[in-house]
Amino acid sequence: MQTIASNESLAKGGKNLFGISLIAALAGFIFGFDTVVISGANLPIKELWHTSPWFHGFFIMSMALWGTVVGSIYGGVPTEKYGRKKTLLWIGILFSVSAIGSALAMDPYTFSFFRFIGGLGIGVSSVAAPTYVSEISTPKTRGRLVAMYQFNIVFGILIAFLSNYFLEGVGGVNDWRWMLGVMAVPSLIYTVMVLSIPESPRWLVSKKNDLTAAKNIFTQLGVQNADEEIASISASIQHEEHAGQKGFFSSKYKTILWLAFLVAFFNQWSGINFILYYAPEILERAGLAAKDSLANSILIGATNLLFTFVGLYLIDKAGRKTLLIIGSIGYIISLAMVAFAFYSGASSGFLLFFLLLFIAAHAVGQGAVIWVFIAEIFPNKVRATGQAFGASVHWVFAAIITLITPVFLDADNGIFKDNPWPIFAFFAFMMALQLVWVLTKVPETKGVSLEGLEKKLVKE
Repeated sequence: MQTIASNESLAKGGKNLFGISLIAALAGFIFGFDTVVISGANLPIKELWHTSPWFHGFFIMSMALWGTVVGSIYGGVPTEKYGRKKTLLWIGILFSVSAIGSALAMDPYTFSFFRFIGGLGIGVSSVAAPTYVSEISTPKTRGRLVAMYQFNIVFGILIAFLSNYFLEGVGGVNDWRWMLGVMAVPSLIYTVMVLSIPESPRWLVSKKNDLTAAKNIFTQLGVQNADEEIASISASIQHEEHAGQKGFFSSKYKTILWLAFLVAFFNQWSGINFILYYAPEILERAGLAAKDSLANSILIGATNLLFTFVGLYLIDKAGRKTLLIIGSIGYIISLAMVAFAFYSGASSGFLLFFLLLFIAAHAVGQGAVIWVFIAEIFPNKVRATGQAFGASVHWVFAAIITLITPVFLDADNGIFKDNPWPIFAFFAFMMALQLVWVLTKVPETKGVSLEGLEKKLVKE
């Protein structure tokens, strides 16, 4: 009878773990929606306010990303000080304010301000949500559960593409306001749902020394040996303290810092945000009509979602390193062929096929791995700070790429206004470098506890 009761408790805990992880990961849905929804507003806003390519790139298209940079750099502070749950709650509030403010903005400066607010939410969410989910997961489920954050990003991207498609023309010249304003609905729903989740038990142990509350939460999550789990966390923290108060950027964390930096660096130099942000414009340059380019943007979003499922299925089976290798090879092939398609004037169908292959490679590789990998390689004591470091590297390069894209792509004054093939050739070269790095430097982290990874990766 005791065994049956124990199994029932474990099954119930597993359901709780999945449900709680899903709610936290829903921050990724709004992240994905907000990131891509601007693609539908790109051209209407350009025609409305007639700003220069530099102004449009910095204030209109990349302002949210600069907010994301700030949010990711400083997101570790509230996540550590006030806890993961409170931080996730404020993320929902920032998203809601941004959606309503952007939709009602009457000039480019007000619009940019509210896009910046939304960017702050995205940046902090890329710190708090993966950190939270990694800390409540088990070694066997950590990859899938943290990768749900990426799944929700991708799902949000698809819904944003669909929303833009169906809302085009609904409000006449102001249809872009509906595209941006509709994000307030999921943002408010998410904010309410976060109220129902518990605090991270690892944060309670490491920052509050509240072992009783931590044990209750571990039990709620289905952890049978809650006392052993807490003892392991406490021992890890004590070991860190006895080793001395070395700075975050000390040689002690050198290996981890380089791993986090490079996985984030290569993620953006694949060109993923460049393609997602400017998908309609890129497809129009390939010869598709405006409405067709929006419809094919939906196809890009659907492909992203489908292959993210594949990544979720494989991440705890094949492992993080294997997925990065598969993704790198897919990147190199697809980007090289997209460059060739533009260079040779191949058909739009040929180009679209390899763009979809690129999206599939990203979804299975970097897309599935990045947030899991960064969230699991840092020790308990500095996990939120480490997540903030990796996320900020990711978003700094995302913002730079989005800022400079109009300068290269603009149809009138862009450096590659006649043919953008060198951009894709450059991204292919960067992915060849990523493949070399993954093969030679990246360790496998699947199935290892967070405390076990600390022993493996931190130098004394």
